[in-house]
Amino acid sequence: MGNRRVAITGMGAITPIGNDSGAFWRNIRAGVCGVRPVKSFDTSGQKAKVAAEVDAEMSDWLTSVEAKRTERYVFFAIAACREALQMSGITRDNADMTRCGTMISSGIGGLSTITREYARGLERGFDRVWPYFIPQSIVNMAAGQAAIESGFQGYCSSVVTACAGGSNAIGDSLRMIRHGYADVMMCGGTEASVTPLTLGGFTSMKALYEGDDISRASIPFDAERSGFVLGEGAGILVLEELNHAIRRGANILAELSGYGASCDAYHITAPEPTASMAAAAIADAISDAGLNACQIGYVNAHGTSTPLNDKIETLAIKSAFGAAANTAAVSSTKSMTGHLLGAAGAIEAIVCVNALRDGFIPATINYRNPDPECDLDIVPNIGRDAKLEHAASISLGFGGHNAALIFSKYGG
Repeated sequence: MGNRRVAITGMGAITPIGNDSGAFWRNIRAGVCGVRPVKSFDTSGQKAKVAAEVDAEMSDWLTSVEAKRTERYVFFAIAACREALQMSGITRDNADMTRCGTMISSGIGGLSTITREYARGLERGFDRVWPYFIPQSIVNMAAGQAAIESGFQGYCSSVVTACAGGSNAIGDSLRMIRHGYADVMMCGGTEASVTPLTLGGFTSMKALYEGDDISRASIPFDAERSGFVLGEGAGILVLEELNHAIRRGANILAELSGYGASCDAYHITAPEPTASMAAAAIADAISDAGLNACQIGYVNAHGTSTPLNDKIETLAIKSAFGAAANTAAVSSTKSMTGHLLGAAGAIEAIVCVNALRDGFIPATINYRNPDPECDLDIVPNIGRDAKLEHAASISLGFGGHNAALIFSKYGG
């Protein structure tokens, strides 16, 4: 059972630069930047004043009753799942719902609800908080509600591995199918943490960009990078055992062919200086796909725009790829989307699938000043056409979590 191939048959996204996977990819291709001054609250008393927010109303997806009962991070997951499920064509008539599972990550969950209801409790008394406070703030509810929506009755879980979570959810779902525990998995990540508390927390860690120049905010691999920009949204993939997809005549978008994961076991926030375990995760993913590094034509880097991450990730890629690092195209689409934390790896997986389908490598935008410690081909400012057979996505998270995924063009 361990040799079962895994197809991608559906994708859904809601992001700072597009509220469906098609619009998202068109704007990625065009190099659109989603970083803006924060609109959802007053930042006049805070150092960080920009974010990559989603411009969407719940009323466009949910009834008024549903909207009143749904936390923002759960809403994002529902919107992306609906698109992915519709694209996949999975129904009760062509799939066994008990063999269909759900795995959706979130780094923080319903933080906006937690902060709002805590303030309400202080003001009115804690017995008068929102009745949906607990079920809408817990991190597993995106997966749970997506399963309720879809009717998927198989394994349902939420991976919580900080900024590696979206990739871990997809990779763990690959293994669920590959080893025979499921035929279909709806997986990815969702995040809605653009709040005063989150910005304050990351600011106190010196992790965020604190200026107001949008063009110099999220600048991965640039020598002037000074911190990441917080983003929000969700990305969802429908994975399916290949023969299951073929039998029902599904449109196969790509294959998910490899997965590697490791832990630095070093520090709660800082990457391990030698990048040995990040490199191991990348190398394991390539090996798991049965490939050599020279066959990977595009790498979607974690590329957060923090001084340490981009330097250490460059080292990890060089270590894992060897001489092939000199020719691989390595870009960070966080230059456009900001950093979606637990949803980052999921939307970047969608980038990789579309890169393979279109033969197009997206750019790292707003790049000006080369950093000699980040001397990869980062596809500066302008994307390029390329014949691609395989693409990699890298995600790294607080706690030392490392994850890498390999996507392959489907050729039958």
